[in-house]
Amino acid sequence: MKRKTTKEILAESFMELSEGKPISKITIADITENCSMTSPTFYRHFKDKYDLIAWIYIMMVQDNLAKIGHDGYLWKDTLLDGLRYYAENRKYMVNALKHTSGRDSFINQMNELNIGYITDEVRKKNGTKTITGDLTALIKIYCYGTGQYLCEWLMDSKPASCEEVAAAMEASIPEKLKPYLCE
Repeated sequence: MKRKTTKEILAESFMELSEGKPISKITIADITENCSMTSPTFYRHFKDKYDLIAWIYIMMVQDNLAKIGHDGYLWKDTLLDGLRYYAENRKYMVNALKHTSGRDSFINQMNELNIGYITDEVRKKNGTKTITGDLTALIKIYCYGTGQYLCEWLMDSKPASCEEVAAAMEASIPEKLKPYLCE
């Protein structure tokens, strides 16, 4: 039996609270009281609630990315699994989009993390520490575009299916990135 880590418990508490309260109104005290922990415990693991939001996203993305290349798991599968996670947690995701702003906004954090993950994938497949400026630009354009599309999809009252969105996101991959993400 796998026991939950303190970080996982804090994340669950935060997500539970976000179902009924705007993220901008949730305090560290709210999060820790909800799961019978203390504020110092929270601060031993996260610098603030925005760090917690980023950690929640990182855990989801890392789980999906770790599967690429194993048992026929492809980039398309990563997209689909991510979209299913978003659909299952739509209330939390919409709350994160609507009630975070500035440098700590969920969309900015999501875009930065996605750019980093795709850049790492390109580096890994190239066997280099750096990538060309044109690939960096394509990665950013792809992440910003799909990030905006994802936000609109999450906010849509009658959204397309996860499969339709994943297909559109895969079809929008720039040709120069396809060898790194689709093969």
